[in-house]
Amino acid sequence: MWVIAHKPVAVAAGLGRMGIHRNVIRPKFGNFILLGTVVTDLSIEHDCAPIDYNPCLECKLCVAACPTGAIAPDGHFDFSACYTHNYREFMGGFSDFIETIADAKSAHAYRQKFDDAETVSMWQSLAYGPNYKAAYCMAVCPAGEDVIGVYRADKKTFLRAFVDPLKEKVETIYVKRGSDAEAYVGRRFPHKRIKHVGAVLRPTNVDGFLGGLRNVFQRNKSEGLEAIYHFTFTGARPRQATVMIADRKLRVENGLVGKADLIVTADSETRIRFLRKETSLPWALLGRRIKLRGDPRLLIAFGKCFPA
Repeated sequence: MWVIAHKPVAVAAGLGRMGIHRNVIRPKFGNFILLGTVVTDLSIEHDCAPIDYNPCLECKLCVAACPTGAIAPDGHFDFSACYTHNYREFMGGFSDFIETIADAKSAHAYRQKFDDAETVSMWQSLAYGPNYKAAYCMAVCPAGEDVIGVYRADKKTFLRAFVDPLKEKVETIYVKRGSDAEAYVGRRFPHKRIKHVGAVLRPTNVDGFLGGLRNVFQRNKSEGLEAIYHFTFTGARPRQATVMIADRKLRVENGLVGKADLIVTADSETRIRFLRKETSLPWALLGRRIKLRGDPRLLIAFGKCFPA
């Protein structure tokens, strides 16, 4: 999945620049565009280059409208918050839906988790194409020559017409338990219904685990944590890596860097099974499939930073 990311290609080609909402903004059309990429192994002469300014107004309307808090005022983006809710009926969300069906012991047990409207919505996505749950950041974005006029003419009217209805909308917001998004919805939109779902961003190998850490990192859950973790993976996919968490920021390096506060040595397959909730940490420790050197509480703190 996602072998090609269209947005960086579009920016490199000079079609637009990335806004604070992580959508590509075209100077004329704003973010109301569709992107596609042609892949070739031919050497092609071109004069493409990124445009020399960013059409993003930094008006922060996308921040105000986002129901999960995925877009922060300081520019931070919580990928997992956006993915878990907005892409509920795509890829990972559909996998979670299927597993809920498989785990349900009866129709009644299934309906305890999903009401009829949610079931019909998933069926519609399967039949006619997936639907975004909250592309609100696109809907309220006033950037672009073709759309900015209404915003500039009367900003207060623009807010009342386009932003406020999305903020006031009563709807279900899908979040991972223990995530920053869960806390944000409860605080910012108490009238919206929170629904906890399973992990929708699950690694299938060690490379996926390490490469995906930045996408699921919950910076507010890392408050006060300053630690260096050394991971050594053995088995079919051997690899060593360092994870540093400090000042609510994450850094991942290849190899073992610096002095570790916690050293984790794990069989790569066991580690992935643990992350996918297919085995428990106590059993893995007892079986010597995962070994720790250092304060084990740091592993618990690490887990809180990555609930997805």
